[in-house]
Amino acid sequence: MPRSTPSYGIDTSIFVRLLTGHPAKDYAQTLDALERLLKREPSAALYVSNQVIGEAYIALQHHYQISKSDAREAMLKLLTGSMIRPLNGDDALTCLRAKTGCGLLDRLITQDYAARDAIVLTNDKKMAKLTEAKLLG
Repeated sequence: MPRSTPSYGIDTSIFVRLLTGHPAKDYAQTLDALERLLKREPSAALYVSNQVIGEAYIALQHHYQISKSDAREAMLKLLTGSMIRPLNGDDALTCLRAKTGCGLLDRLITQDYAARDAIVLTNDKKMAKLTEAKLLG
């Protein structure tokens, strides 16, 4: 049965362009293409996965010298104030908002497994403190 609302998942190249606006020409083309898509399919939903959030987090730091805190804030702003939504909903936003304990990537990994009713096994003591994780051994 076809979906009544078409869903699209964006990749890291699109997400990073939307976050940074760079390179300017590619940003403008990306934004224009998304706007045309939404004009053709007004009920379409645009999503970003935890993997894309994690890759963008690293790219923003490595390629754009953006701090971890600023990268998180930029992603939160885009994911709560635009046409793009996290694939795993508010739980992914909670990962972005957390400032203590394990890092963002560990939280995204754990949240992704938890969304599939799986417990994460880890050797990382900070990660193991998350409700959905368990220290192996």
